[in-house]
Amino acid sequence: MNIVVCAKQVVDVGEIKVNPSTNKPVLEGIPRKISDIDKNAMEEAIRIKEKLGGKITVMTVGPPDARERIKELLAMGADEGVLIEAPENADYHLVSRALARGIEKMGDVDIVLCGEASIDMFSGQVGPRIAGHLRIPQLTYAFRLEADEGKIRADRNMGDTMVISESTYPVVVTVTKEINEPRLPSLMQILGSANKPLNEWKMGDLGLEGEAPRVTEVDLSGVSMERKNVIFKDDLDEAVNELADRLAKEGVTG
Repeated sequence: MNIVVCAKQVVDVGEIKVNPSTNKPVLEGIPRKISDIDKNAMEEAIRIKEKLGGKITVMTVGPPDARERIKELLAMGADEGVLIEAPENADYHLVSRALARGIEKMGDVDIVLCGEASIDMFSGQVGPRIAGHLRIPQLTYAFRLEADEGKIRADRNMGDTMVISESTYPVVVTVTKEINEPRLPSLMQILGSANKPLNEWKMGDLGLEGEAPRVTEVDLSGVSMERKNVIFKDDLDEAVNELADRLAKEGVTG
């Protein structure tokens, strides 16, 4: 199997603070990491490779410092990395186009694995857009996968419904966080990742030089989350009753 895992470098959203005077999120100095659900996609790629053999390539669209994040997935078990340098204001259209062109450049890819969404924007657009650009099937929101030589089966979480779907190859699959528990690389794997190939492509290498994003970010604001900080110190039964009354008055319960 020739597998591509599309991963995104994101800010650690748990470290984001909001400037109270401007209501803007403070992003400077926040550590970067691979989006959590992309690691689930990586783990699933490794399991498929362990079963069927093959090669795993990690592909990222991002700035030069994303090299270090790619190395994390190389340490997990990927065989090769590709970093596509894109403009700082790249939107979902441009990112998905770049990934699709990168996959086409590789040739003969069987499975493209993505997280269902990135933890920073959580739009869920990139996987389906890649499938659209490549004109191949897609299986979204997979929480269980069973890959065989000729087809792949996915149990998919569609909200209030569970759907079982099958597809032949090539196919794009987006996975949910519930699909697995990503492995932690050993020290030897971390050291060995430095010797694995990591290619860098520019937009011009993919025939996309000069292509502009179609969506412009106008503003980014934090959301005020004021807490009432009500503490109940009475007898447990009385505290439970008082809490229920308060929740009803706030409209939280019916």
